[in-house]
Amino acid sequence: MNFQEKSCYFCKNNIKYVDYKESEFLRNFINFQGKIYPRKKTGVCTKHQRSLVQAVKRARTMALLSATSR
Repeated sequence: MNFQEKSCYFCKNNIKYVDYKESEFLRNFINFQGKIYPRKKTGVCTKHQRSLVQAVKRARTMALLSATSR
């Protein structure tokens, strides 16, 4: 995933819902320490950033993503 583009990935690809079960996709939005990248770095709009954060937190709760480094 290229973070140089500053247009929202979800709006551009017409993605309505960020699914917490797609752990490989969500790993693109977290760094090696397990922290979620900020909106300015990823270029995601505010609406989708909120749903992205919620999906990452749900995936961590369900143990689909690790909460710490790999």
